[in-house]
Amino acid sequence: MTPAIRNRLAQIGFLVLLQAAALFISVWRWDWWNAWVYLGLYLLMLACNAYILLGRHKELVEERSQIGEGAKRWDKVIGLITGLGGFTILAIAGLDERFSWAGALPLGIQIIGFVLLGLSYPLFTWAMVSNKFFSTVVRIQKDRGHSVQTGGPYRYIRHPGYASLLISYLAMPFALGSLWACLPMALLVANLFLRTTLEDRTLQSELDGYKEYAGRVRYRLLPGIW
Repeated sequence: MTPAIRNRLAQIGFLVLLQAAALFISVWRWDWWNAWVYLGLYLLMLACNAYILLGRHKELVEERSQIGEGAKRWDKVIGLITGLGGFTILAIAGLDERFSWAGALPLGIQIIGFVLLGLSYPLFTWAMVSNKFFSTVVRIQKDRGHSVQTGGPYRYIRHPGYASLLISYLAMPFALGSLWACLPMALLVANLFLRTTLEDRTLQSELDGYKEYAGRVRYRLLPGIW
């Protein structure tokens, strides 16, 4: 195992601990079933990703462990908003559960939220294994021979990884039973559309062949809509 892969695994482990802390400190008890299901689904997704990527796509794991040369400055700001927004959803949902700000959502809605959340993870993994340049930051990876990827879900939309994030953002407040968590969720959704727009513009102007690909695959994020 390379140092870069160990670094990425440590990053992910730390992220899991931070999410658990945001959930359980805000709710201030251990018996919140929504938090346990959320973390269980997340850990299952991580385990599947690790099994698939570490076997055949180690170079992608290494890429995602660092901020490579040429990362866009604006993306660092957007990435910070993404991270803070995600933790804010978890913390507000926990506080809402603890203090009953808006009252509990029906159980059926919470289950639908978890179903959508669970469905978003395979799409994210599919996008990752279909794109060996699936970085955590927006950059043209000249050091890795960056080229346009057109397989898997990229045949249908240009940013399937972001589509999976959109589904998960929309599902999280409902899975955690909190209407108040929809406020930071709305910020994350707007932030995601901004990042998609700026990344697509960057790829069209700086990556050879991407403009032609965009002419064939019309939609960036939402099939048939945008």
